[in-house]
Amino acid sequence: MKNRWSVVLGALIIQVSLGAVYIWSVFQTPLLTHFPSWKETQVTLPAQIILACFALAVIIAGRIQDRVGPRPVAIAGGLMLGSGLILAKFTAGFPPGPALVWLIITYSVIGGLGIGAAYVCPIATCVKWYPDKRGLITGLAVAGFGAGAFFFAPLAKALITGGPYQLFGKSLFSLPEVGLFNTFLVLGLIFLVTITAGALLLQNPEPGYRPAGWNPPVQTIALNNLKVDFTPSEMFRTWQFWLLWGIYLTGCAAGLMIIMKASPIWQSFALSSLTSGLDSAGFSQIASAGALAVSILAIFNSLGRIVWGKISDAAGRKNTLLAMFLICSLTMLAFNALKPYSLFLIGISLVGLCFGGFLAVFPAMTADYFGTKHYGANYGWMFSAYGVGGLLGPYLAAALMKTSAIVKIREIKAGDEETFRSLLVGDYRRAFLVAGLLCLISTVALLVLKKPEVNKDR
Repeated sequence: MKNRWSVVLGALIIQVSLGAVYIWSVFQTPLLTHFPSWKETQVTLPAQIILACFALAVIIAGRIQDRVGPRPVAIAGGLMLGSGLILAKFTAGFPPGPALVWLIITYSVIGGLGIGAAYVCPIATCVKWYPDKRGLITGLAVAGFGAGAFFFAPLAKALITGGPYQLFGKSLFSLPEVGLFNTFLVLGLIFLVTITAGALLLQNPEPGYRPAGWNPPVQTIALNNLKVDFTPSEMFRTWQFWLLWGIYLTGCAAGLMIIMKASPIWQSFALSSLTSGLDSAGFSQIASAGALAVSILAIFNSLGRIVWGKISDAAGRKNTLLAMFLICSLTMLAFNALKPYSLFLIGISLVGLCFGGFLAVFPAMTADYFGTKHYGANYGWMFSAYGVGGLLGPYLAAALMKTSAIVKIREIKAGDEETFRSLLVGDYRRAFLVAGLLCLISTVALLVLKKPEVNKDR
């Protein structure tokens, strides 16, 4: 393969599709409407489990793609994700309890394993093609993952309710109402096609490949007695791995708390200011603003991967992480005060920007510290911090939320018949505080980080 940019194109196609994992908050209110007996922690559970399965699959698929190459593993991931979403369509046919189990098995477990299998392949491939621009290229390779929600959040909302496909509040075209569960089917079919197409562009370079005009800085290795390539077992024996893993976990927990709950958090912020009930049209405007917030968050999530990845090439990975964790901690500590919509958008944009940076800098840092020979397996283990953060962040948001009010939504049906449904107004301030403090602790912990050393006779 002569043009290494075709690998980046394939990576972006795959990652945009996989990034639809971040649109769960668009499904949350429709699912609670369809299954009113579900609690906040129950409707959050599929989002937690898909992230955990995602991270688990990265570990397994990383090892496999190190042996067989990225293309077959990425195709298998696309088939699993598409199949999981297609099967999730049948959730409507079950009563509430079994429905949750079915949704978790299909959307979360099968879909999450598929996401993880496909996700690791573009990253592992790109770092081998671009040793000269590792931070920037890992940022580009995962930028699509952050951007996926920008395109698919408004698509999912329009398909669920029918109506215009909107970006930045502008109606581009109209879509028919297919309903909540048929939306899973449509997305599954889309991802089957797009991920397979992107996977066909992935290919590892020849062993020993170097970009024209670039030579590795081998002199620093000799001078500082640093090991080049660590196996997973060697990596586990370094304190640097465990410190990085813990720091990665806190950043992911804070970011995913906001990303996976952005729409309901905004709805609670908006509803908390009401002094009386609300009609369905008014609530629809609030829900649309929530979907727009998810899209804006996706833009900054994607942008952060490119911007912070590039900054880390120039300023160093450690300095870049220090800046990101400080910004994220301060934003999370102030988040409950960001209830006006403009301030809410600023807050989620900052969190998305930093979270995207974590997903760009940690892959590059894993390659810097532990080498690329066993990169698929090594980053798979590092990425398990994302899975634990995916369980922890949304759980904290749901478990620490307090119900501050119950708002009645008035709906007018045929024959001018009025019906009412109730929505809980949540208070998330305790969850924001915990996440902010964890990020602040990670900022301090980063100060002691340095590259791992090995004995000279090893």
